Amino acid sequence: MNAGKPAPTMAAHEGPVNASAPHAALIAAYRRAEADAVHKTGLIKALAKKGPGAIQTAMVTAAKADKRRDSFAKKLKAVGVDLTD
Repeated sequence: MNAGKPAPTMAAHEGPVNASAPHAALIAAYRRAEADAVHKTGLIKALAKKGPGAIQTAMVTAAKADKRRDSFAKKLKAVGVDLTD
């Protein structure tokens, strides 16, 4: 059907519709890590009333989530998938 044509895409940031299973798994892991990083960053604001110890703990947790997200982004970039905005 699509001989010689590139695979159709859902959106520019989502990659090809028929992404291979390893790429799909990495993309899903990246999306989960990205959502987790956003959530953990939001916790810093929510814990502001609890004091400096709670804020520090939330900041460390958010930094770890950011690092995990960046790790998945690096793996995706290595296989040719770029999801950055």
